[in-house]
Amino acid sequence: MTAMTLGQALELAGQYHRAGRLDVAASLYRQILSFQPRHLDALQALGRVSYQLGRLDEAVELIERAIALDPGSAALHNNLGMTHATAGHFEQAVVAFLQALALNPELAEACNNLGNAHKEMGSMDEAIAAYRQSVALRPTYVEAWLNLCTALRETDRLDEAIASYRKTLEIRPDPAAASQLLHTLLAHPDYDAAALLAEHRLWDQRYAQPLKHLIRPHANGRDPERRLHIGYVSPDFRKHVVGQNMLPILREHDHSRFEIFCYSNVGVADSFTDQFRSYADGWRNIRTLSDEHAAELIRGDKIDILVDLALHMANHRLLVLARKPAPVQVTFAGYPGTTGLEAIDYRLTDPYLDPAGNGDGDYSEKSIRLADSFWCYDPITDEPPVNKLPALDSSVVTFGCLNNFWKTNHRVLRLWARVLAAVAGSRLILLCRPGSHRQGIAELMRAEGIDPDRLEFVDRETRERYLCNYHRIDIGLDTVPYNGHTTSLDSLWMGVPVVTLVGRTVVGRAGFSQLSNLALTELVAHDEDQFVRIAATLAGDLPGLAGLRSTLRQRLRASPLMDAKRFTRSIEAAYHRMWRNWCELGFLQIF
Repeated sequence: MTAMTLGQALELAGQYHRAGRLDVAASLYRQILSFQPRHLDALQALGRVSYQLGRLDEAVELIERAIALDPGSAALHNNLGMTHATAGHFEQAVVAFLQALALNPELAEACNNLGNAHKEMGSMDEAIAAYRQSVALRPTYVEAWLNLCTALRETDRLDEAIASYRKTLEIRPDPAAASQLLHTLLAHPDYDAAALLAEHRLWDQRYAQPLKHLIRPHANGRDPERRLHIGYVSPDFRKHVVGQNMLPILREHDHSRFEIFCYSNVGVADSFTDQFRSYADGWRNIRTLSDEHAAELIRGDKIDILVDLALHMANHRLLVLARKPAPVQVTFAGYPGTTGLEAIDYRLTDPYLDPAGNGDGDYSEKSIRLADSFWCYDPITDEPPVNKLPALDSSVVTFGCLNNFWKTNHRVLRLWARVLAAVAGSRLILLCRPGSHRQGIAELMRAEGIDPDRLEFVDRETRERYLCNYHRIDIGLDTVPYNGHTTSLDSLWMGVPVVTLVGRTVVGRAGFSQLSNLALTELVAHDEDQFVRIAATLAGDLPGLAGLRSTLRQRLRASPLMDAKRFTRSIEAAYHRMWRNWCELGFLQIF
């Protein structure tokens, strides 16, 4: 430090820090501290650098040293909490955030961070309270509003979640928040297909239509028989239900007829990501690319058919497709539904989700029906095996639903209460994160004449432990209006039949589709009374139920639901049909 003052060294280190040259900045900060170990600014700055470099233990030590010098700094306690939270030390994070708020009760960021830590610990009521405090302190704090929306949705407070999403959009018309709202509406029993389509078209008008002027003509050769370039766009080329269903398709594609490109928006890659990459002819990471640059990359690859695999699920790239970088665009796999985008030409579905004769009036896209099923299931592993029917030993029938809890609502809970009432002594297992909503379910069941002691709640777990929960369930009960999708396939894989009720919208016909492909339509109800009768009849025939349990896994293996080759050929036939349509359109335009 002989050639420059500490102040000059700190300024230089800050320049390197702001430029992203973190190692150089860290070295300079350390040199400053070697001369002046109690230099508060250098301690704070080196703590930030260590955090950015992922050296979390070092960051904690540095921030604690800074706090010792300035114990009244709420910002330092907030930074300590963020560092603990990033390291997975959520209890320590809560302590730090609470200390920050004790020093500065107006610190909205600390409230939001406190909510995130509580949510990670499963303390959903505390999380929601913290988020509410955060937005009360700063009504325009969009990040906190979005966190509140998610927490409300996860605890089955759909009306509050929807209202909070709409409030968020008043503050900032964010496409991601608007998409989260659309996905939430699918689970609300008061929204029919027409209302959902109107909401989706509004998204298109607000966010996609303003980009329409960027669409340019496509020079792709109009040969109906040539090898096609197929592009898949997804944030879920990873261990995810969409990845689980798409991996068999990528594996089985006929590369002599199709050249496969994957446009990955994956945040954190995993072993599944590596498998997807190995099956692709071209792999493109678009996570850090703008929508415009991603669209130009796709256009440069001369993609003929571009397939969106997310719809309005998290981290979608629909605004890439809004620019129409490929002449034919399709949506598929995230869930059966509509994007609302005029720029997307087709949606893939199946004969049960959208029975023949049904028009496309519920969707902005034209529907193309696959031969059998919307799903191509891969359970990943044969473990754990199917076990003996639990009720044979306990003489108590256990119903269960391990769907995401946000698909649950008061109407379906009352329906399940009727099932429990019809089967004496029966029990119900639900996947539901801790919080007061559990008590709310218990109170609702009590009001319906069901002792809450007949309920059991389980939390989110690893896939292996999640599948083991089915060892304690005799019969699955489906949600409505948004049925279980891959979760129901998991249940069937574990030998647990699922009783489903056909809903008013396409996401509520998933159970009908899956059970039709298994020739088990006797488990499909078309009204609530029939749903109760089917469940009670199954529960009343334990030998028959045990026999069904012992054969379900093999029945699933032998069905179209797990025939990846057949499924992929059906998709490829759909692609050729779409392509011929585009080629014929060009011929008509010429003549």
